[in-house]
Amino acid sequence: MMNQPSRLEFGSIVGERYRIIRTLGLGGMSRVFMAEDLKLPGKHWAVKESIADPKIMKIVRTEAEMLISLSHPRLPRIVDFFEYPPSGAVYLVMDYIEGITLEAYMRGYQGYIPQEQIIPLALQVLDVLDYLHTRQLPVIYRDLKPANIMLTPEMEFKLIDFGIARSYKSELDQDTIKLGTVGFAAPEQYGTGQTDARSDLYSLGALLLYLCTGGKYSEWTAGVEGYIRGELPRHLIPIIRKLLRHHPEERFQSAEEVIEELRRSADFQSAQPGKSMSNASMDYAGTRVVAVLGVSSGSGATHTAIAVSHYLARRTHSVALVELHSTAKAFARLQEVVEGIPVGQASSSRRFEVDGVHYWRQTSRADVISLLGGSYRFIVLDLGNGQDNERLEEFLRADYPLVVGSGAEWRVQDITGLARSLQRHPQNKWNYCLPLASSEAVRRLRKELEHDKVFTLPFHSDPFEQDDEMDQVLDELFRGVITDTRKKRFGFLKRQH
Repeated sequence: MMNQPSRLEFGSIVGERYRIIRTLGLGGMSRVFMAEDLKLPGKHWAVKESIADPKIMKIVRTEAEMLISLSHPRLPRIVDFFEYPPSGAVYLVMDYIEGITLEAYMRGYQGYIPQEQIIPLALQVLDVLDYLHTRQLPVIYRDLKPANIMLTPEMEFKLIDFGIARSYKSELDQDTIKLGTVGFAAPEQYGTGQTDARSDLYSLGALLLYLCTGGKYSEWTAGVEGYIRGELPRHLIPIIRKLLRHHPEERFQSAEEVIEELRRSADFQSAQPGKSMSNASMDYAGTRVVAVLGVSSGSGATHTAIAVSHYLARRTHSVALVELHSTAKAFARLQEVVEGIPVGQASSSRRFEVDGVHYWRQTSRADVISLLGGSYRFIVLDLGNGQDNERLEEFLRADYPLVVGSGAEWRVQDITGLARSLQRHPQNKWNYCLPLASSEAVRRLRKELEHDKVFTLPFHSDPFEQDDEMDQVLDELFRGVITDTRKKRFGFLKRQH
């Protein structure tokens, strides 16, 4: 518990804005409360109260400013910071995330987390670590553990509690403050050196070992391999072992390096007999997610998602097209045509196949997480024109986000409006597609957005069919990502006739 008692209780108001409702958690240096926002009725926040040594208040303020600047779908937003000098207390106000911690989840399931969720979880953690570590001033989290990972009701992962995160300063030999959780903190956090990105990777190794041994171990000791669950992919053992090396220089050196190794190793283990390791590595680049978001109704998001999926399938095989909307009807209609189901009589299976593309109709985010742990080369998400938090987060975290907007002259500005509304999010990897737009509209939009990935999509009546003009556009969009191996076509219009 916090060494000094909190000055907060039910009904207390802090920052002249936040009314305390209840305690969410206690730690060695802090307490976290749920609070309601007096200026935004109905809005709840998590308020973290910490006691700061007056000697390090300048550091605390600097780090708070750093945390407020972060923006990532798997991080809670830090929206406010203030101090209470009489008691030495400082307060961080952040998103309140509904769900349970991974630690509580593990307790509830007797130390068991489904094996198919472990690698997707690791990749999600690595995604946010890569974001933190590759900022202009790298951010080191320093306390990665099950209690600081929140699982939402949809089994989405969120990293919480930035109480001891810090910016990496290359001129220092050691950290000013040695903090972390025993069993998950890297050796250098106990005073042997300065923490850096490799310290967080050590903690990731401890977390994976904890999950793989049913919560029994988080440190590598003799014989620990015997406690790793037998149904887990065995290629995880050398990866975890390398993450947990005592000396930082012997570990993986970046989150991206671990991502590549996880994906390469997973593919090598499932390679066909006689297929060499080098070929497996060359042919596999991990599961990539393409998210197609329509700016408005009727902009052509579903049509574009289908065209992209079949383009990818003709070249790379192993493509899933996911309708990320529980009440959408488009894929249900297509399934009726493909499987000859009477109109209005729904199939018992939500998955069906068209020319190598696996269609998943009316799908949830939890299903997407499980698909990421499978063997698909590409997962294409049809987000429709929905910009609710769920679909927007999937769009922002995708490897290839595609915005589809109307090509009509009077509607082109819809895209710039979307870009402005999301300007706090990085947009460098976004791609903009305008069906039937003029070359002048594309040129103008590229100038306004200061972005060269703006494309006009040609007339393409049947998205299942190969079309040379469409292929030229998609070749440019996916340049350097895929090889060209073409397969036969489906022909939706022909099938209806």
